[in-house]
Amino acid sequence: MFNQEIFKGSKVLITGGLGFIGSNLARRLVDLGAHLTLVDSLIPEYGGDLFNVADIKDRVHINISDVRDEHSMAYLVRGQDFLFNLAGQTSHLDSMLDPFTDLQINCLAQLSILEACRKNNPDIKIIFASTRQLYGKPDYLPVDERHLLQPVDVNGINKMAGEWYHIVYNNVYNLRACALRLTNTYGPRMRVKDARQTFVGIWIRLLIEGKPIKVFGDGTQLRDFNFVEDVVDAILLAAIREESNGKIFNLGSSESINLNDLAQLMIDIMGTGAFETVPFPPDRKRIDIGDYYGDYTQIKSLLGWEPKVSLRTGMRRTLDYYKQYSQHYWS
Repeated sequence: MFNQEIFKGSKVLITGGLGFIGSNLARRLVDLGAHLTLVDSLIPEYGGDLFNVADIKDRVHINISDVRDEHSMAYLVRGQDFLFNLAGQTSHLDSMLDPFTDLQINCLAQLSILEACRKNNPDIKIIFASTRQLYGKPDYLPVDERHLLQPVDVNGINKMAGEWYHIVYNNVYNLRACALRLTNTYGPRMRVKDARQTFVGIWIRLLIEGKPIKVFGDGTQLRDFNFVEDVVDAILLAAIREESNGKIFNLGSSESINLNDLAQLMIDIMGTGAFETVPFPPDRKRIDIGDYYGDYTQIKSLLGWEPKVSLRTGMRRTLDYYKQYSQHYWS
């Protein structure tokens, strides 16, 4: 997919580096010979977990710091070749209950990071992890990058601002940056103790614990999913290709599935289990987006990315991981 020698000896900073996507990206980059600094606040409500990098901890530098600390970030970005900007507050519900914290992390901190790069390392390449939540309730499917941005919650609004700060700094200051609008990413090392990061996480926990999966609504809502290794591929491609500068890319999958069928697929893979449809909690119903699946034609045509791992294969690998390591993720 790309020349793997490009990252050998490069200096890489990953914010959110102990989290789900960050730790999977770190593992790949270690194998590619990069020199890594992983930044994470390890705030309990978010996804950071030292176990995620336990077997590579001697091959990376870990800095326990908060992206809201502008002085730390000004120091950390110096001398880096790549910044994978993955840190964020991902809970849509939390953003409605505590909007100012979401604003600080997903919006203000992003501006501070970009200013730190502009002043201290203008040659760095930045990849920003954005979200399909910016689109809100789709007007049409599949959703492409030209779709109107109409977030349904505070998280979407702040992520939209954070995304566009990156594009503006690329366009105005030539600070090379691009954004990937991620859809439902799943796989090993995601948060499964609750639904803060993704509903798939809590479904996995319930299934392994022998409890019924709870599907909100009638379960006919459509979604698309990307296995984390495919997402890492997209992130790395965007980092090394100059064509990505100033661009926004959807990720996505050709396998859209409704939630009832997803629950049944997980049960079939597990070999046991059950699911039940339950009414939406009112606080979640107000910010639900209905059906969503994305059009990833742009990143496929420009960078050559498309997902490789099928939903069944990826879900099997994910369930196998948590059956083996559940004690590290349940609490």
